[in-house]
Amino acid sequence: MSRIYLDHAATSPMHPAVIDTMTSFMAETFGNPSSIHAHGRESRRILDKARDEIASIIGAKANEIIFTSGGTEADNLAILGSAYANRSKGNHIITTAVEHHAVLHTCEFLEKEGFQVTYLPVNEAGEISLQDFDQALTEETILVTVMYGNNEVGTIQPIKEIGERLKHHQAVFHTDAVQAFGVLSLNVQELNVDLMSVSGHKLNGPKGIGFLYIKTGLKLKPRVFGGEQELKRRAGTENAAGAAGLHKAAVLAENMREDKVQEYKAMKNKMAEVFRSNGVSFEVNGSLEKGLPHVLNVYFPGTNVESFLVNLDLAGISASSGSACTAGSIDPSHVLTAMYGKDSNRPASSIRFSFGLGNTVEEVEQAAQKIAEIVKRITA
Repeated sequence: MSRIYLDHAATSPMHPAVIDTMTSFMAETFGNPSSIHAHGRESRRILDKARDEIASIIGAKANEIIFTSGGTEADNLAILGSAYANRSKGNHIITTAVEHHAVLHTCEFLEKEGFQVTYLPVNEAGEISLQDFDQALTEETILVTVMYGNNEVGTIQPIKEIGERLKHHQAVFHTDAVQAFGVLSLNVQELNVDLMSVSGHKLNGPKGIGFLYIKTGLKLKPRVFGGEQELKRRAGTENAAGAAGLHKAAVLAENMREDKVQEYKAMKNKMAEVFRSNGVSFEVNGSLEKGLPHVLNVYFPGTNVESFLVNLDLAGISASSGSACTAGSIDPSHVLTAMYGKDSNRPASSIRFSFGLGNTVEEVEQAAQKIAEIVKRITA
């Protein structure tokens, strides 16, 4: 049985060119980038090139890119590092109720440390209100952390508008762009963000590598101690092979971005079209037209998400009920709960489909037909 992978928001397959790049690096280049001999200098050259070109993609400077082990570490470094560095200016943090747990759990930890955190609510589209944001912002606010595009429903937050509001405010502005980078055009200058987190394995790169953009001049307390790597902000021997892979993936994603966006939108529309033509009862969580082009979260009334996912897997379709970081959890999606309320049936009957490398419109149509048949069978 051929399988259809529709869970790219959880993790994505590595692009063959990325595998080739990393294989070549690991076979031929093994020096420590901090060593001054020829082997070390070659590793440093590749690491520096990765930093330079990744920075150029987002409109940053090379020394504003800090390589991390992934999105979670980047989020933690951004939030903890800026909160502790600016504690003398205030102790208030603003975030949203629909952030990734790498952000939410870090904010919850800071609450135990004496910081005050405001969790902005969202509407049924998953969007925060700028009016709510304005009311929450105070002279004591030292950090704002708002996700660019939601990993469960794809909703895009008004990052640029928030950045404009914070231009003349002391608050540091961080955005988790893990799901958005590689799919959308992101320019840190235009967005007016101070910090931005990215993870390699979401854009057909390797796991175990990501980066944090840190605006020049920003104070940030390091969270890992040891050597002086990454401009003294993240100690430890650099993952040069991972950085080379992330670099290749980022360049490929940027070069193919516009074509891919159109393909993903066609896949989303095709799936919804098949559901309608088969008389399937469904509603999109968030928006079909807006949001991240590769994420589609669907509510199927009368279904149970756990048994539904089992049926999908048996039919050869890989999908999920939400964030991969909460796999196995019996708790309902905090994102859907924030959008529709604690009494809503949606969290227990919603599936996330996400598209990427290897998918075609024809394949998605085939999967949608199977999904429609499953829905009809389990709701009959």
